[in-house]
Amino acid sequence: MTLVICTSWFRKLALPRLVGLQLNPRKLYSDASDDQSETGLTNPGLNHPSNQLKKMADSERPSSPSLIDPKNGFCIANSTFYSKRSPLPLPADTSLDVTTFMSSQPHRGTTAFIDATTGHRISFPDFWRAVARVADCLHHDFSIRRGDVVLILSPNSISIPVVNLAVMSLGAVITTANPLNTAGEISKQITDSKPRVAFTTPELAPKLAAASAADIPVVLTEDDDEDHVGSSRGVRVVGVLSEMMKKEQSRQRVRDRVNRDETAMLLYSSGTTGRSKGVDSSHGNLIAHIARYISEPLEPPNQTFLCTVPMFHTYGLLIYAMATVALGSTVVMLRRFDLHDMFAAIEKYRVRSLVLAPPVLVAMINGSDLIKDKYDLTSLKTVRSGGAPLSKEVTESFLEKYPTVDVFQAYALTESNSAGASTDSVEESQRYGAVGMLSSGVEARIVDPDTGRFLGENQTGELWLKSPAIAKGYIRNEEARNEAITSQGWLKTGDLCYIDDDGFLFIVDRLKELIKYKAYQVPPAELEALLLTHPEIKDVAVIPFPDEEVGQFPMACVVRKTGSFLAEKSIMEFVAKQVAPYKKIRKVEFMSYIPKNPSGKILRKDLIKLVLTSTNSKL
Repeated sequence: MTLVICTSWFRKLALPRLVGLQLNPRKLYSDASDDQSETGLTNPGLNHPSNQLKKMADSERPSSPSLIDPKNGFCIANSTFYSKRSPLPLPADTSLDVTTFMSSQPHRGTTAFIDATTGHRISFPDFWRAVARVADCLHHDFSIRRGDVVLILSPNSISIPVVNLAVMSLGAVITTANPLNTAGEISKQITDSKPRVAFTTPELAPKLAAASAADIPVVLTEDDDEDHVGSSRGVRVVGVLSEMMKKEQSRQRVRDRVNRDETAMLLYSSGTTGRSKGVDSSHGNLIAHIARYISEPLEPPNQTFLCTVPMFHTYGLLIYAMATVALGSTVVMLRRFDLHDMFAAIEKYRVRSLVLAPPVLVAMINGSDLIKDKYDLTSLKTVRSGGAPLSKEVTESFLEKYPTVDVFQAYALTESNSAGASTDSVEESQRYGAVGMLSSGVEARIVDPDTGRFLGENQTGELWLKSPAIAKGYIRNEEARNEAITSQGWLKTGDLCYIDDDGFLFIVDRLKELIKYKAYQVPPAELEALLLTHPEIKDVAVIPFPDEEVGQFPMACVVRKTGSFLAEKSIMEFVAKQVAPYKKIRKVEFMSYIPKNPSGKILRKDLIKLVLTSTNSKL
């Protein structure tokens, strides 16, 4: 659920304009249980921010500006923190799809995308022409209509933004799958999202076949040596994207008017724990995401970015397939992340900005002499990081090795569509340990997880976020939606945080139990359920084990059945055969019991402390 490689880049700090607000004061809140009773709403979706895009996200500001602290944005009347960034410039038209909104934005950009592997470039006019042609083919040849779901299973490529925007222009819904996922994991997503067409590469097509998806029409995003159309690699191939992009629009069609509340995107998140869920984001949510970068661009105009993150992931898709397109920026695509390919692309294409997980920054520090001897990185000006707060030591070491590069941080979630917090300037980045100040249009509350009381500055509790960008919920999962999003549209992040006197957000811990392996989220409950199917395992708990290179990796604490001599290697192999590589168990500790509370819930924090203490004592 938490996505912290999701950033906002803003201009210099600006205090909110509070003069002239004609808004009603709210009562003084002290308990989160008041949240629903004050509205009297029986339908939680009616008051969702995506239904109120004409209003500012901070529409509940009290009428008196004196109630809001200009230093940290905290309002004493309702215990809410308000963003100090610029307001969101949201359009008034409610019948507007995100693709049309993006294509209407003026800019002076020339090249939209460059494939770092082949050097192939596509200009903005050719890009938008390709989007229109693919949309036309989907509509006429495959009868894709509003509400239909289209799946993309592909490594990074120029095809992803083309298909993404073409699908959403029809009022249809895009969903992406991780190419590293197993056929079983992909099958679960297909069963849940019910796509009518899938786009994939020839190499990944067998995964769709093995995922019992052979009946889904497949369009290949790359040319295949085999016959293009027909039964290929176990799936029913009905076309090739390159041919769709060249096909002239033969006839006019009347475009459907798409309401901004309609679903545009289903990106799968593991949520707090348990199985992955489709995050239901509307056109309005995505328009709010784009509006932030129109108001406060990522970088100066016409800059070159390097996409180092996967585009099936919310950050890669929302930023490098959407925000940069609206701004007219150039994006260099890395098909797969490789450290030396990244440096070579920076040098060749004079890249200015990129996003890195903290372990990559550490690798750049440790290998700085060799890296700078081999590659010209003088064009690089900005590195944005997420995944975990950067320590003062790492930040200062990086700046010492790369003195002309600024390092910024950010925090967001799949469910927030990049709305969260970020550092925006060198001055802000020196607030070590902070992930930044609240993004444009974002409100926050700090809530005591035990009592539900709203807290003030410098008090630690669960972070709740509210913004027009917050997703509607989870597809076909009202229970999960009600657990994560309140009736007033507050997203419960599951992260323990505090906001200091100056409005900076600090992440302290996670209430939720996700393991963060590099940029990937690993839900312990999923691995525990899998391990419990092993005939020799009596009980198990999966915990994060700290690692300097990857951040955390999954570790299994296993109770063997009586008489079993099950070995660590056997357990690792058992899991590895059934999950994506990033979910592999990489360490096993055999135990006599798993500590649990009276209701049977794993005491995960106690277990982590016990294991780490035991591990350190053995070193």
